[in-house]
Amino acid sequence: MCQVTSRNFTVDIHTHILPEHIPNFREKFGYGGFITLDHHKSCSARMMKDGEFFREVEDNCWSPEARMKECGHHHVDVQVLSTVPVMFSYWAKPKDTLEVAQFLNDHIAEICDRYPTRFVGLGTLPMQAPDLAIEELRRCKEIGLKGVQIGTHINDWNLDAPELFPIFEACQDLDMAIFVHPWDMMAKEKMTKYWLPWLVGMPAESSLAICSMIFGGVFERLPKLRVAFAHGGGSFPATLARVQHGFDVRPDLCAVDNPIAPKAYMGKFWLDSLVHDPQMLEYIVGLVGENRVALGTDYPFPLGELQPGKLINGMPWSEERKGKLLHGAALEWLGMDLSHLLP
Repeated sequence: MCQVTSRNFTVDIHTHILPEHIPNFREKFGYGGFITLDHHKSCSARMMKDGEFFREVEDNCWSPEARMKECGHHHVDVQVLSTVPVMFSYWAKPKDTLEVAQFLNDHIAEICDRYPTRFVGLGTLPMQAPDLAIEELRRCKEIGLKGVQIGTHINDWNLDAPELFPIFEACQDLDMAIFVHPWDMMAKEKMTKYWLPWLVGMPAESSLAICSMIFGGVFERLPKLRVAFAHGGGSFPATLARVQHGFDVRPDLCAVDNPIAPKAYMGKFWLDSLVHDPQMLEYIVGLVGENRVALGTDYPFPLGELQPGKLINGMPWSEERKGKLLHGAALEWLGMDLSHLLP
């Protein structure tokens, strides 16, 4: 077990996990689109979708013991666990998505119960059915999860959709954090080569989500809602000046649901630190504040930070400032105290 010494306590808010064995939901529900795991060799499995290969994963994707061993090597004290976004299943029948979500949420809760000082859990919800989503949100809180992970859009709804507002309102009322992660990337039919859905589509999805929540007045109406966005907010930070300028010159298009300028919301939400560049990290910290950027690595996937905390620890900052990014911002977002996680 990692022990806190003179270094900063470290919390990684962006890590993904799957159960080692996933039911055959295609067979159970009578239609396809669901992920299964093919354990074709020791410590490795193929993620399969309707018999087609999706991604190769290793045992650190399902084994908490393997994760803790790697955390020890990289000096990560706590991982915040969330499912792999391909598991969201928002496209499925709502009652089936609910069953998938309950299976995944129970799995994460069980790991957190088993290792309460090493893991914090986020649930997933049938967001396409808000009433069911709120019911499962309440259950997530009852089983000890600290928040939920949601997609950057929900089928044809962007995050400003009035249908989704009651879910966000319930998250605020229940003191549950939200982690927004890209999925089902826009224009993917135009991105068939070069890994473009992940390199171009994902950053655009995050910007879509942030702009939707700002322009739609979600942050204005729910000032205590705690929302974090993956991948440093995607392309949003780099295009904020354009977004603000658009708001200034065309309020008839941009300010139709919320008259408050986009820049006013900097510091009202969190970003993870997964930007791969020290200048960009410096920029987003300057943009939203050192209390609003939290270590996030996308563990255990290769597009993440392969040495967790390396970028933050390599910055020419005080240990106090590094500590805010390594654990302070994460704990505030989660609504937790450090004492709850110390061995």
